[in-house]
Amino acid sequence: MFVLTPQVHLLDLAGPAQVFGTADGYELAYVAEATPVPTWQGVALHADRDWPELTPDDLVLVPGWRSGYGAFASATLQRLAAHHAAGGTVASVCAGADALGRAGLLDGRRCTTHHDLQDRLARSYPAATVVRDVLYVSDDRVVTSAGIASGIDLALHLVALRHGPAAAARVAREMVVYARRNGDEQQASAMLRHRAHLSDVVHRVQDRIDADFAAPLPLTDLATAAGVSERTLTRLFTAATGRTPLRYQQVLRVERAEYLIGHGSTVEAAAHAVGFTDARMLRRLRARP
Repeated sequence: MFVLTPQVHLLDLAGPAQVFGTADGYELAYVAEATPVPTWQGVALHADRDWPELTPDDLVLVPGWRSGYGAFASATLQRLAAHHAAGGTVASVCAGADALGRAGLLDGRRCTTHHDLQDRLARSYPAATVVRDVLYVSDDRVVTSAGIASGIDLALHLVALRHGPAAAARVAREMVVYARRNGDEQQASAMLRHRAHLSDVVHRVQDRIDADFAAPLPLTDLATAAGVSERTLTRLFTAATGRTPLRYQQVLRVERAEYLIGHGSTVEAAAHAVGFTDARMLRRLRARP
C-alpha cells in the first residue's frame, strides 16, 4: 500500500508501483489524507482516504515529495508505527524517510534518503544512523531508499526477499532495468548481478538455470532449449554475463551453499543440497578468488 502526500514525486511512486504491479501476488492500494492528490509534476492522483485492513504480510510504502511539503497528520504517522509494531514492513523513497522519522521508526535504526536531504534527516532524527550515498538500507523491517529511481531498487530488493532473486530478476527484465546492488550491503545474488543485458536467448537460458541449478544441466540441453548451437550459446552467454553457462550455474550453487553453511549446515550437507556429488568441488570453488 502507498501512502501519498501532496506534491508527491511521480517517479518515487511509479517506480515501486511498476515493480510490484509486474511481480506476481501483489494487490496495490493507494491512500491519502485528502484526494485528489496533486503531484509536483502537475498530475492529480486519486487515492482512497480510508486505509484497508492490513496484515503483517502487507508492505506500506511512503513515496517522496518535493522538499518543503509532505506533512502528515498524527493519525497517519500512528498508523505507520502501528503497522510496523504488528510485524509489517514499512518503506520509504526519498523524503518519505521523514514520515518514518516522525512516526518514530528511525530511532535506533540505520536509514538513508536522497543525498540532498541526508544532512536534514540526520539533524531531525539524531537517534537514527543515516547511511550516506547508498541506494537503500534495510533495518528491522524499516526500509529506506535514496530517492527517485532508487525506489525501483528498493522494490526489487523487497521482491527478492519475499520471492527469491529469480523472481526479482524476472521483474527487472520485464521492466528493462538493471537490478542493481545496494552499496551498503553484500553484493546481490548472481541471479540479479548477471541480468544487466538485453539478450533474450541468454535470459531464457538463465531462467532455466535459475530454476534448477542443483540439477545436471548439460550444455547440449541448454542450447537445444534456446534454439542455438552449443558454440553460439557459449559465445552469447559469455558476452552477456562474463561467464560460461557452467560457471554461472556453479556460482549459483556456491552462493546457495554459502547460505546453508551460514545457517548451520555442514559443508558436506550443503554440497549435496546444491547438486555436488561431494564436498571437494564445493571447497575448490569456495577457495577461488
